[in-house]
Amino acid sequence: MIINTGGRTDTVQYFSSWLLNRFRAGYVYVRNPMFPEKVTRYELTPSKVDCVIFCSKNYAPILPRLHEITDKFNSYFFYTITAYGRDVEPNVPDIDKSIDTLFKLERLVGRERIVWRYDPVLLTKKYTVQQHFITFEHMAARLAGHVKSCVFSFVELYNKLQFNMPELVLFTEEDMNEIAKGLGKIAAKYRIPLQSCATSTDYSAYGIKKGSCVTLDALGAANGISFRPLKHSGMRRYCHCIHSNDIGAYDTCPNGCRYCYANQSADLAQKNAALVDQDSPILLGKVTQEDAVTYAKQASYLTQPQIQQELF
Repeated sequence: MIINTGGRTDTVQYFSSWLLNRFRAGYVYVRNPMFPEKVTRYELTPSKVDCVIFCSKNYAPILPRLHEITDKFNSYFFYTITAYGRDVEPNVPDIDKSIDTLFKLERLVGRERIVWRYDPVLLTKKYTVQQHFITFEHMAARLAGHVKSCVFSFVELYNKLQFNMPELVLFTEEDMNEIAKGLGKIAAKYRIPLQSCATSTDYSAYGIKKGSCVTLDALGAANGISFRPLKHSGMRRYCHCIHSNDIGAYDTCPNGCRYCYANQSADLAQKNAALVDQDSPILLGKVTQEDAVTYAKQASYLTQPQIQQELF
């Protein structure tokens, strides 16, 4: 099975001690966000986890101790660096500081394991189509040769976004085509493979691969391992990624990104983040006698005896 550490919250940036403690302990509890009374226990051992996927906007806090995980587990890293400032992402480092941190991550894990996420793409009077091109080219010029590829997506227009970002400019089909064409041209100039994420639109005419961000082929190539041929059923609409199990919790990320889908509100996320116990087996709250705890079925996707040696 595959463990995801950053789909519900920026675990690496804010709860790296908790994450490292869980891998040292060899297990973690995760509450079902749809059915809170249901709790799943995952074993965090090399024989049970084929690969650990990281997703963060700031890897700086975990870099000094990242080897505690990467020495024992296959790994893959998504680094989200967007065009926005603190008016949209209040607690995210600026672009050039983020790129400097990515270079440090690269020295530890290698470029083949790092994917740059330039998403979500959104429009306002400040962040125009042309501004995206200017910023994306600046970033691509610095990141060329340091990342395996780049993934972009267009912002999802879910209901609460109209309240969180009333200045948002709605995309037209022409806008999206213009952006895709422009990003594709820039990415090709700097020889960065570019792919879209979770979209039904085909942008291959602009050199953009229709995306599966997490495939067994990609994870295998990055780590020098091979997986059994399995169908990639996707994690959401128009997604073709292999299934992964997230060990985080919604409503805990203090980044404050105004487009965020994982927090009901920035205030609630800040309050919950302050309650996180770095030594707890579950990120938020406690496991009680009233909870229905089940052990996850953790079947390996690897081909035969490639499972890593237990080091615990």
